[in-house]
Amino acid sequence: MAAIEKQKLEQRITAALDKHHFGSFSTVENNKPKSRYMAIFHDGMNVYLATDRKTHKVEELQHNSNISLLLGFDGKSWAEIVEIEGTASITKDESLRQKFWNDQLKPWFNGPDDPDYVILEIDAERIQYSDEEVKEQVWEK
Repeated sequence: MAAIEKQKLEQRITAALDKHHFGSFSTVENNKPKSRYMAIFHDGMNVYLATDRKTHKVEELQHNSNISLLLGFDGKSWAEIVEIEGTASITKDESLRQKFWNDQLKPWFNGPDDPDYVILEIDAERIQYSDEEVKEQVWEK
């Protein structure tokens, strides 16, 4: 993929991330996929999820860091679909806890300094994007 095409694809992907704040996050548990809906945060092409340190997903990632994240379907149309494949881990960048903290997290955490509140960082290796105009494009690291 030419650099200019890759840049355009990255713009489409980040626009989709701006629009879709929830997705289906899949980990591996006992060699089988396990999915759940999660809130998605991003900074450009860097994708993050907020979770509790004591959840099964954190334990699953410690055994097998491979993930899939699917977003884009809004229940009305298949306007754009983004599928991210890669790995995930708890970020060591503590500033992200402050950056992504919002009131929607209050039911689960006592604030951005809650020791159980962690940010998962997605290391995307492959992103598949499609919309009504683009049948399928693949971004790879």
